[in-house]
Amino acid sequence: MIPARAWSDAQRLWDFQQMHHEPRPCSVGIGLGSHDLGVADVTADLYRRGMFPWIVFTGATSRTTRDRMPRGEAEHYRERAIELGVPAGAILVEKEARNTGDNIVLSRAALAQRGIDVASVLLVSKPYEERRAYATACKLWPGVEFISASAPMTLAEYVDTLQDTRLVLDMLVGAQQRLVVYPKQGFMIDQEVPGAVTAAYERLCADGFTGRLVPEG
Repeated sequence: MIPARAWSDAQRLWDFQQMHHEPRPCSVGIGLGSHDLGVADVTADLYRRGMFPWIVFTGATSRTTRDRMPRGEAEHYRERAIELGVPAGAILVEKEARNTGDNIVLSRAALAQRGIDVASVLLVSKPYEERRAYATACKLWPGVEFISASAPMTLAEYVDTLQDTRLVLDMLVGAQQRLVVYPKQGFMIDQEVPGAVTAAYERLCADGFTGRLVPEG
């Protein structure tokens, strides 16, 4: 049973980790690989709405996706988008990325190889990784405008999709930690974190939701 305070703290992290951008037409859409096929669904929907003429799906496999996505996250995303009506010719697939930095750097290279000019990118990610994706892209691809997008879901709805409350809270805490640790390591831009968000993060850590933290050496 998750205490009410922990739910409230998780909601605060959930709200902060989303950028609350309004999608608008961009040069390209990039769907960041993960366990969540909903990223492909959102990317396909944005394409059908005319938000971009090109899609890059990026991602290899990880310990959490190798069984359900044996051909690689990007390839499974591609297949899903085609099922949803996206023309295969509008999709580029990048199969090597194993982290968010790779997603950005290798997608940029794939687009350059195709000679596609990029002034703006609509980044599509899991809901709780919008801010991480945005901060990473701004660091690694300067001079381009980035808009973040994800499935329009509440925290409760996302928990329902995974049926694992502790895992979701662990992931929220891990995502928040990276927003603080990774700028120091040069992986993303620094962003101001409100004190109330930091306090919520610290309480969740104290409550034991630490399964997705990274070493801070």
